[in-house]
Amino acid sequence: MTCEVMGRPPDGAYRRAMTTVAPGPTVGSLLRDWRQRRRMSQMDLSLEAEVSTRHLSFVETGRAKPSRELVLHLAEHLDVPLRERNALLLAAGYSPSFPQSPLDASTMAPVRAALDAVLGAHEPFPAVVVDRRWDLVTANQAALSLFAGVDPLLLEPPINTLRLVLHPQGLGPRIGNLEEYSAHLLDRLRREAATTGDEALMALHAELAAYPGVRDDRGAPSHVAELLFVPLVLHTDDGDLTFFSTIATFGTALDITIAELAVESFFPADQATSEALHARARASATSVG
Repeated sequence: MTCEVMGRPPDGAYRRAMTTVAPGPTVGSLLRDWRQRRRMSQMDLSLEAEVSTRHLSFVETGRAKPSRELVLHLAEHLDVPLRERNALLLAAGYSPSFPQSPLDASTMAPVRAALDAVLGAHEPFPAVVVDRRWDLVTANQAALSLFAGVDPLLLEPPINTLRLVLHPQGLGPRIGNLEEYSAHLLDRLRREAATTGDEALMALHAELAAYPGVRDDRGAPSHVAELLFVPLVLHTDDGDLTFFSTIATFGTALDITIAELAVESFFPADQATSEALHARARASATSVG
């Protein structure tokens, strides 16, 4: 007597089924996802990229295989990040075009020198360099001094700067306008997650939104500086320091690592903050000397 498993195929077929790997997304479906993420119709993209709507439709449905050049051409017009352009090429059966070099590689020496120059020149005001997921790459001394007293666990690599700022064991309790500033950060993070499709950013947004005191929607300005920008008001031993920030990126990068770096520079939003930061720098220089 034999015992038969209902619905199970013969042993050979069963073993083959168990080892079959589900196919990944096609280049057509990925391009369609990016087009929809950019809120473009097929007609919009075809006009901008000067590709026929019919051919674009065939590419998206898999009826036509795009050339390597067409994949990169469409990715350029869809403003697809370099990392994801490599994914498009792989899905189409081509090798990646964009390298990803370690920041400590010898070829990256000019980049490191540029970052050091920017951070150093910004003293005594804070500045940080972050990657695509807001993990800290490097910072100047003015920025590092603001992290004093936070939970050491938050300073273990990789240090996520958004988590460090909003966490209840981080800078969160020291931020005088936590609701307004957190709403600004989460709004920016939400938009980045939507435009990149990065699930890690989506998860980070959900985590940060659950922190006490954090708000996930923008309200009416509560600080005079918010008429111009959303400030960061930080309680310190030197009194309240008020900052606004700018973000700079490498505009012509062809390496993924470089393309994903951003320098956030903080500037004093009032004279008192500027004077306090200069006094801090003088005191630090005197103690070192």
